[in-house]
Amino acid sequence: MTNREVLCYNFIMPFFIGSAIWAHPGWVGNFFPKGTKQADYLCEYAKRLTTVEGNTTFYATPSKETLLRWVEETPDYFRFCPKLPRNVSHAGQLMPHLSEALRFVELLRNLGPRLGPMFLQLPPRYSPKLLNDLQKFLAAWPREVQLAVEVRHLDWYSEPHHSALNTLLQTHDVGRVLIDTRPIRTLSGARVDSGTMQVRVEAAQERKPDVPVLPVRTASFAFVRYIGHPDVEANAPLLDAWAEQMATWLKEGATVYAFCHAPDQTYAPPICRELFDRLAARVPLDPLPWDEADREAPAKYTQATLF
Repeated sequence: MTNREVLCYNFIMPFFIGSAIWAHPGWVGNFFPKGTKQADYLCEYAKRLTTVEGNTTFYATPSKETLLRWVEETPDYFRFCPKLPRNVSHAGQLMPHLSEALRFVELLRNLGPRLGPMFLQLPPRYSPKLLNDLQKFLAAWPREVQLAVEVRHLDWYSEPHHSALNTLLQTHDVGRVLIDTRPIRTLSGARVDSGTMQVRVEAAQERKPDVPVLPVRTASFAFVRYIGHPDVEANAPLLDAWAEQMATWLKEGATVYAFCHAPDQTYAPPICRELFDRLAARVPLDPLPWDEADREAPAKYTQATLF
């Protein structure tokens, strides 16, 4: 185990931070060293951040060989948080697809200790009328495999459905995914320096759910998805608020998983860095592995290089 792995595996506070993906060509030369090959993206990503949303598993199920390769390419401290396949989450009710979900779980167990919470993203049409279906699905879910659930139907965010959902999730130690799309909707003074970027911001507004931010924790861990504005500095007030909330959860003994997105994923890593630094100012954290990676092969983001 390298010194970096020792530092990060001590877990002064169990905090994991990452992006939605690990492969983005726009990271080469700033987040990744100049000349990084595509085959090395995961390895370089895991030298800098500590978790990733497994969004690729929503569209295609990886083979056992692929999963074992992911393990080989990542250090001990790294966590994958794979999204359940859309054939399970977006095909109507969940229970008719329980066997498929359980097969997916068994396959993903090949990640071993690198398997973080799985992620069930329910579509906007999945309403509180299907609470009984969700209850049966969670009762059948293997308790030793952590799960987080994201709901998008607006009725889940008002009473009595909000409390009913939270109670159900708490019963099964299932996390409630907290998605924050305010940065791409409400940040005043945020700059967008090109027409192309403005189109991407508007597309993200259409694609991402416009739901209330209700920072509740229903499990032994918290799972936050922050959809950041590409003007990295404009995110500061919201990142400060999230850092305060995450510090509270960590002091309570919870594990926190934080994922930073952006309409152009080029900007996701510096948003991760900004959130990490704000949290580290509030609670003691292990050093981000990014620091050592930059000492070995410098690849620095600055606001000037991003615009």
